[in-house]
Amino acid sequence: MDTLIIGCGNLLRGDDAVGPILIHRLWELNLPSGVRLADGGTGGMDVAFKMRGADEVILIDACNTGGEPGTLYKIPAELLERLPPLTGINLHAFRWDHALAFAHWLLKDEYPNRITVYLIEAEQLEFGADLSEVVRASMNRLANHLQTDMETRYASIEAN
Repeated sequence: MDTLIIGCGNLLRGDDAVGPILIHRLWELNLPSGVRLADGGTGGMDVAFKMRGADEVILIDACNTGGEPGTLYKIPAELLERLPPLTGINLHAFRWDHALAFAHWLLKDEYPNRITVYLIEAEQLEFGADLSEVVRASMNRLANHLQTDMETRYASIEAN
């Protein structure tokens, strides 16, 4: 089993940096050997290529829906089946869902079997801002959840 966790976002725009910062946090936690980590930054097309051959992909990004800052959303699988069309996409507006749609088109049979998307509601997206405390707290909860989940899953695989 091969799990790839990708954090997307812009390190220069406050809470939009939550994905890459979470990946750096996970690097410190020493996850099992079957888990790969990737800082997807703002390179949506790069994210698609990184998914090639992974059994599972977990994607983390910030969102700005108007909800309570720090809210953690887990996107239901049925919504991931209705990805946006690839027409009219430009690199300046390439979101996580565009990366998945592009990867599905590009990778075909090498597209991951399982994809999970976590989004954290942003409080501040200004250039030069730090990660807000409420988003940092949600990020740390998600990092701990992912660490526990990966350790549990990979321990059961190694036991068999």
